[in-house]
Amino acid sequence: MQKPLLEHLIELRLRLLYAFLGLGIGVIVCYPVSPYIFKFLTAPLWQALGEEEGRRLIYTGLTEAFTTYLKISLFSGFILTFPFIIWQVWLFVGPGLYDHEKKAIWPFLVMSPLLFFLGASLAYYVVCPWAWQFFLSFEMPPSPDGLSLQLEARMSEYLSLILKLIMAFGICFQLPLIILGLSKLGLISLESLKRKRKYAFLIIVIVAAIITPPDIISPLGLIIPLYALYEISIGLVIISLKKKGSDCVRHQVDSRESRSA
Repeated sequence: MQKPLLEHLIELRLRLLYAFLGLGIGVIVCYPVSPYIFKFLTAPLWQALGEEEGRRLIYTGLTEAFTTYLKISLFSGFILTFPFIIWQVWLFVGPGLYDHEKKAIWPFLVMSPLLFFLGASLAYYVVCPWAWQFFLSFEMPPSPDGLSLQLEARMSEYLSLILKLIMAFGICFQLPLIILGLSKLGLISLESLKRKRKYAFLIIVIVAAIITPPDIISPLGLIIPLYALYEISIGLVIISLKKKGSDCVRHQVDSRESRSA
């Protein structure tokens, strides 16, 4: 019993080593281009400012710019090497699965990055421009009888905010896969999903209020698509149950034919 366990531990260590090496290479590759990635991430703010000359982001600590670019490199390196990391996980888990289990997992592995990309794109191209416009509306131009109010955001704070939005939307868009997986495991039923719609909506509202900035557009930008994904999840569970039922019927027919033969 100890030998197989030892072999599994050695294999796990090897896969983790490859995954961390891949991530390290991704970080090293991404660091030289991190200023260009940061420029891409600041494009929604630049456009919300009307591409006005003289506007800037600042850093107030000697190491802030370096650590900000390092965070960008870690984030970009992880995104770049994510398929390789998933492949290492599959090489460790896959040999211990049956064929039908492998067929069931593959769609999840394919759809998960696509849903993450869809959620991240929604955050970057739709939610961020609206949210930045809202926050910039508090600026006040110079006047003869008072001070002006102008945004001069720190680069590290801006990066943390936009990455938080991108990650939050990308992870929340995994909802259909999570619900479908729980349904396949028998941990949640179709009737329960239909009956608890209002509770699901309430949870979505609370989550959106916690992970999005305190404006109106950002929570709505997450609540609406996320609840739509919840309804899509119910449809996917229905399709999955129908397919499972048809497979059972087909299996019973094949069994009867084999017995009669």
